[in-house]
Amino acid sequence: MTTTLASTLVPLTARDHGDHGDESDAPSGLAGTVASCCTPLARTPLSAEDAERLVGVLKAIAVPARLRLLSMIYAREGGEACVCELTEPLGLTQPTVSHHLKVLVAAGLISREKSGVWAYYRLVPGALPALATVFAPAAAPDAE
Repeated sequence: MTTTLASTLVPLTARDHGDHGDESDAPSGLAGTVASCCTPLARTPLSAEDAERLVGVLKAIAVPARLRLLSMIYAREGGEACVCELTEPLGLTQPTVSHHLKVLVAAGLISREKSGVWAYYRLVPGALPALATVFAPAAAPDAE
């Protein structure tokens, strides 16, 4: 049985976009929201459902500030950052940075954990490599 990104990717509209609530805003069953969406494009054509879900993830990273946020979180020691540590390097206000982070959480690329008054964000393990796999070229057939 082949697992696809669509089997675990949650559409953006199905998630809570609020900044309040549970201690962790990681989507349920996130073991790889992005990690299991789609088979590599070069191997199998996307279904309409997979295409819709993949578009949600791609839209989330198509904004330069969000792409920079992913990079900044990924590059930090421990792979975790507080929104308070991200505003100055981006040159954006805290509410704007928080909005971009919420979109990335909704796309399944990062998770959010609240500790006191601060929210900490970390990459979802395997999300970025899985996204890269979607665009991996098909393996060349063995020449014998």
